[in-house]
Amino acid sequence: MDKKQDLRIRRAEPQDMEGILEIYAAARSYMAEKGNPGQWLDGYPKRELLEEDMKEGALYVCTGCGADKEELLGVFAFFVGIEDPSYGYIEAGRWLNDEPYGVVHRIAVSESAHGRGIGRFCIDECGKLVKNLRIDTHRDNLPMQKVIEQCGFKYCGIIYVEDGSPRLAFMKTMERD
Repeated sequence: MDKKQDLRIRRAEPQDMEGILEIYAAARSYMAEKGNPGQWLDGYPKRELLEEDMKEGALYVCTGCGADKEELLGVFAFFVGIEDPSYGYIEAGRWLNDEPYGVVHRIAVSESAHGRGIGRFCIDECGKLVKNLRIDTHRDNLPMQKVIEQCGFKYCGIIYVEDGSPRLAFMKTMERD
């Protein structure tokens, strides 16, 4: 059986919060081990931000069927139809187009799911809902850059997030019938 057949994306629910926080804590440790200690500092993303994302209906989880229950495998925020302020200015490049887009932020995968294609699955599922998809990552986040490349994104330039730090920006345009 294909492992992806038992994967599901759904909106996060309040009872998921502790598992979500565990995934993000493990992701911060993983990033530091992989040469990216400077991306999600001071416990980012904080519970309050995640609760706001959940309230807006923009926080999602990827689940799989475990031995006896649903298992949280990944988490991400997905925004559609909202202009991301960080994407208003792009340096050393340009977006593929200026059409409406969806954006994936704060994607993280549980330790137990590393190497199973969960990040790619989440991003691909978002791409089914929009014609244009944008994403950004820290220049030291090589594992995420690999996932972005595998998903078929094109490098577009550098954007700056709210705290002023640079991020590599990518975009993918899906063909629609």
